[in-house]
Amino acid sequence: MEWVEDITALEALYGEPPAAALRKVAHRLTPLYRKWIMTSRFCVLSTVGPNGTDGSPRGDDSPVVTELDERTLAMPDWRGNNRLDTLRNIVEDGRISLMFMVPGSNTIVRVNGTARLATDKTLRSRFERKSRLPATVIVIAIVEIYTQCARAPLRAGLWGRDDSAGLPTPGAILAEMTEGEEGGADYDSAWSARAAKTMW
Repeated sequence: MEWVEDITALEALYGEPPAAALRKVAHRLTPLYRKWIMTSRFCVLSTVGPNGTDGSPRGDDSPVVTELDERTLAMPDWRGNNRLDTLRNIVEDGRISLMFMVPGSNTIVRVNGTARLATDKTLRSRFERKSRLPATVIVIAIVEIYTQCARAPLRAGLWGRDDSAGLPTPGAILAEMTEGEEGGADYDSAWSARAAKTMW
């Protein structure tokens, strides 16, 4: 196996990026980047910490983030599985990346920055749903925003196919991981009702 061991060798393999790839970068919410991000209800949030990296899907029934100002975004941390992988990383490191997606568009908008967790009730109250508040709000300081070219979604046929037939269910995977002690069909059949009660 041959490995790339330094940046000079890496850059020699790929060459210079086109000018547009550099010029599209913004350091705040411009009108068009704002429109794109505020249309997105789903993103992948990536963090890094002393125990490694984490990628977490985030979604909402309205824009997945709220603008606090042109350089700051806020994301409510709605109920999940309480592993807290993302939140631990934010507390310990703070570097964060987000990939915003909109169904039907092959463009992905990326945001890199730093984040902190806020427990301020006034801020949390902005996201109230069904008389519930998020435990924390992720406040993101924008360092850079840019579009990702559409090649990866196009190659994958992301929005034009359904490959889900025959996939193992979460209950089946849990049963495999616990040698049948947990999970299975009962876990899967109860999921929808359980999720409806704990969505927010």
